[in-house]
Amino acid sequence: MDRTVRVLGVPMDLGADRRGVDMGPSAIRYGGLAKQLGTLGIDCLDGGDLAVPRPEERDPDANQPHGGRAKFRRETEEVCEDVTRAVEGTVADGEFPLVLGGDHSIAIGTVAGAADPDESLGVIWFDAHGDFNTPLTTPSGNIHGMSLAAILGKGPFADESWAHTPAVSEENVAIVGLRSVDDGERELIHESDVTAYTMSDLDARSVPEVVAEAIEIATDGTDGIHVSLDLDWLDPTEAPGVGTPVRGGVSYREAHSAMEHVAEYRDRLRSMEMVEVNPILDDHNRTAELACELAASAFGKRVL
Repeated sequence: MDRTVRVLGVPMDLGADRRGVDMGPSAIRYGGLAKQLGTLGIDCLDGGDLAVPRPEERDPDANQPHGGRAKFRRETEEVCEDVTRAVEGTVADGEFPLVLGGDHSIAIGTVAGAADPDESLGVIWFDAHGDFNTPLTTPSGNIHGMSLAAILGKGPFADESWAHTPAVSEENVAIVGLRSVDDGERELIHESDVTAYTMSDLDARSVPEVVAEAIEIATDGTDGIHVSLDLDWLDPTEAPGVGTPVRGGVSYREAHSAMEHVAEYRDRLRSMEMVEVNPILDDHNRTAELACELAASAFGKRVL
């Protein structure tokens, strides 16, 4: 990585039911992110945290889409627009945006900011969940479970300019490591041109093989790629401090192997985010420290 990395914190927990992920950016910084990147000779600047409204001061059911539900919709839009501007400014300055969440709804803003309207952007989504619900299919109303659908303009998001990013085509999106999918989003994923790999696929074919294929999908004909890493992609025994843990995820070594494959294409990387770290549920900040290690692997750290 020959670019300066600018860290942007988004202490957002409006997109999820469980509180605590708003402390994720601080936990990751405390876990040694700057030190990890510094060992690679990467200049790391901290852009601070963006402002996020307090949920206690807002009505989650105000400003709802017709016939659907998306809790804290207006507040999420405002925060994501701020994220978009911050990421756009970072890219314009020739720096690499590394966004720390917060819940996964912040990806809507990260991708919008990283995407040049005159170019195409591929996306690799490392996650236990599909995040492919819309306000019409969601069982919870939580926008962190709609973020990828929003980026692709699914359902009511088709007319939401703050969410839908036309520079991202479904054919250049790969979800890696699915193991918890709602009925409505399962149907939407099947109907889409997104490539989705479940944990069964990773077991049958190996993590390196699947990740290599996912990278091919994201880079095929695109001008850059965005990597979205939800820490619940890992098994809870490795990453206990996450917003929505699901058993049966990837191991510590498999996660590092995946990020090492990503690093081989770091000249194509446009942006990256790490989300859903919840220090309240963590064990001595080990999930945040793991996030720092995985970031270093994605930027080129190796054993030898």
